[in-house]
Amino acid sequence: MTIFGSAIDVRPLFPRERRAMLDLLRALDPADWARPTVCPGWDVHDVAGHVLNDYMRRLSGSRDGYGGAVFGDDETLPAYLARVNEEFVRATRQLSPRLLIDLLEHLGPRLDAVWAAHDPEAPAYLNVSWAAEDVDSPAWLDIGREYTEFWVHQQQVRDAVARPGATDPELMAPVLDVFARALPYALRRHDRPEGTAAHLEVLGPAGGRWSTVWQGGRWRMATPADEPAARVSMNQDTFWRLATRGITVEEARRRSESSGDPELTAAMTTLLAVVA
Repeated sequence: MTIFGSAIDVRPLFPRERRAMLDLLRALDPADWARPTVCPGWDVHDVAGHVLNDYMRRLSGSRDGYGGAVFGDDETLPAYLARVNEEFVRATRQLSPRLLIDLLEHLGPRLDAVWAAHDPEAPAYLNVSWAAEDVDSPAWLDIGREYTEFWVHQQQVRDAVARPGATDPELMAPVLDVFARALPYALRRHDRPEGTAAHLEVLGPAGGRWSTVWQGGRWRMATPADEPAARVSMNQDTFWRLATRGITVEEARRRSESSGDPELTAAMTTLLAVVA
């Protein structure tokens, strides 16, 4: 088992998540498309355009081997992504909601086929930087990251238009599981004695329990420990919003319960599972 823990295969869930998103978008009225979302400067139309960008970017790169936009001089990964995402969203403002839906419906199955052709245990096409910067990611984590991206943007649209979320455990539990793989990276600056464990519990129907242990000079995902040195508990809504910065670290801490090593619990509640 790698530092990222046991593999999770989300590939069968992409069509179901997409159906929920498309059904949601088809039910919107014109005013809904202009409602602001938690993404700064983006309304519902923009978020849908960004999801289309994700589909097209991964088809172009993972299927076709096309590099796409290049980094600017001294441009960091967060700055690069912010720039190219904004450029694409600005262009999709010329597209009607109907056309956005048509394109998502058309391209989604083609992206499913790309994931189906991947060996989950092979090296990732794109490393997951929020899980580790010095270890290559497995494909299953890269694919899982893409699933969380689509699910989160669907939830952002649902929040904006006050529609109930796609939070049944089958769709949501894998999102939380993938996000939890950021625990070792969240703790990376805190060396501890060999075997020290930290435990995260996410409460709710889609929740679970995860541990990371200091082993061989780094934190690694591990089987939940009976006596962790640090423990953090929060509900599932708080956890996914913390991981994507839909709420602040301070708000997440107010909604959480922590015990044990205060440096470790503080670090665990800075967990981030997006590039920012």
